Parts: sequence; C-alpha cells; structure tokens
Amino acid sequence: MNDTATLIPLSAVQPDMIEAVLDRAFGTDRHARTAYRIRTGMDWLDAFSFAALDEDDMLVGTIQCYPIALTGKDGRPVPLVMVGPVAVLPERQGEGFGIGLMAAMLDAEARMVREGSAALAQVLIGDTEYYGRWGFSAAATGGWRCPGPYDQHRLLARGAALSAMPAEGMLGPWESA
Repeated sequence: MNDTATLIPLSAVQPDMIEAVLDRAFGTDRHARTAYRIRTGMDWLDAFSFAALDEDDMLVGTIQCYPIALTGKDGRPVPLVMVGPVAVLPERQGEGFGIGLMAAMLDAEARMVREGSAALAQVLIGDTEYYGRWGFSAAATGGWRCPGPYDQHRLLARGAALSAMPAEGMLGPWESA
C-alpha cells in the first residue's frame, strides 16, 4: 500500500460514500450475491472494518466483516466472522490497498485475541490465489453450504477455530441461526 495512504475505522466514513465504493467495485447489482444473503440483517463488526484513504484523503477502499454462523446438522449455530466485501476502486486496484485492509483486519483480530477474546474462524467467498496468502483455503469448507449460488472452491476459511466447526452445515446470519 502506498506509504501516504491512511487506514481509518469504517464507522468514520459516511454510509453513502461506502456504498459508492462498493457499487464501483462490485456493481449496483451486488446485493443479489450470495455473500449478501449470508449476512442479511447483520451490521458490520466495527473492530474489524476499515477504510483506506489515498494520499489526497479520498476514499479508495473498504473492508467489512460480519457476524455469521454455521448451523450444523444438529441445528446448533457456531459463530464465525465473514470477511468482506473487500472493495477497492477499480482504477486503484493493484496498488496494495486491499492488502493493507486485510492486514488491518487481521491485526485487529490478533490484538483482540491477545487481550483475551476468543478467536473465531473467518470465512469469505473469494479467490484462493489472492486470499491464500493469509491462510484462507477451501480445505474445511467442502461440506458447508450457502443460501444461493456459489462456487464451492471459492468458499474459503481460516483460523484455529476451524477444528471446532461442523464438517457440514449452512452459513447464514448469526441472529437467525
């Protein structure tokens, strides 16, 4: 990421500005995507959600994380964090803003764990080639399902808590689990 870039809490950014970045990065039809169905009705987790500002203090990227659950065959919901969307304006992609946003989110998670919070597994729908550098893989998600269309190989997860996750289940919002 550019040395003059700044990361700030996403809650410090006006919601319409966040929506404009998301529309530019993913299109105005993005609400129909499966990731949106998984986190329906959830507010992002402030501690893990950030905005990237460029050298002119213009908003160029965001990361949001949401509380969701994997509900196993036994009906028991297990909490986890859904990472994303990770959005960077198309004309600023490849400059390291996404990497910086991911690093900030993972640093926030590590800090909370050091302070005594339980580590939750993290899940996202994305490309292994990009997110694999942070330990995301499809190794544990083969029996997980999503409420909508998705490519199974793009359902990625990471974290020590994966060992406690059900091998099979449905992803959805935490409150509805």
